[in-house]
Amino acid sequence: MRKKIVAGNWKMNKNLQEGVALAKELTEVVSNPNCGVIICTPFIHLASVAEIVKDSAIELGAENCADKASGAYTGEVSAEMVKSTGAQWVILGHSERREYYHETPEILKEKVQLALANGLKVLFCIGESLEEREANRQNEVVKAELEGSVFNLSAEEWKNIVIAYEPIWAIGTGKTATAEQAEEIHAYIRSCVAEVYGQEVADDTTILYGGSCKASNAPELFSKPDIDGGLIGGASLKAADFKGIIDAWK
Repeated sequence: MRKKIVAGNWKMNKNLQEGVALAKELTEVVSNPNCGVIICTPFIHLASVAEIVKDSAIELGAENCADKASGAYTGEVSAEMVKSTGAQWVILGHSERREYYHETPEILKEKVQLALANGLKVLFCIGESLEEREANRQNEVVKAELEGSVFNLSAEEWKNIVIAYEPIWAIGTGKTATAEQAEEIHAYIRSCVAEVYGQEVADDTTILYGGSCKASNAPELFSKPDIDGGLIGGASLKAADFKGIIDAWK
């Protein structure tokens, strides 16, 4: 039975004190969820938030890690450092990292390898732009992103990968893929996994939807057979909003 997950991506929001306060509030309101719950915070929050969530139902992740193990890379944070804070997860391949920081499939492949080598599980993001969607190229785009960075993994390593499909045109825009559009591409992604790893592994792979998912549309999205939860941006910054999405699994 594949895991249902709601993950929050705080992005570059909340100073340390605000982040600690939000984490405390989340541990109070999210006590017995019907799905896995992950919060992915800025690096500077990780060690403090790890202490807050350690006895709760919430797991902790980073929003990124370096593509180098260690060394003279000023300002970078390695997978080993992320792991040492108490975090269990890392988001890699987010469209904002690909677009603004020019992260290529090769760079992401390195990051994934280092994350897994250091015992982190990976929320790996894929998704197409509005131009690509309008040209009906979404399938070839997501397949290429998988092939470029994660389909080199062994079946054993693959168990530590969760895929997050994020239509770039629906991130923070208020536009959401319809539940039907989202289900169609989630099913396609699952078929790509099946081609590489077999149907049984594909059936066990968690695929999250990210892209303006909120409490109002989560129940419809989550009712689809190939949508296993959400990677939540803006709505993860308010405890009540985030809890509303988690509660969609009830």
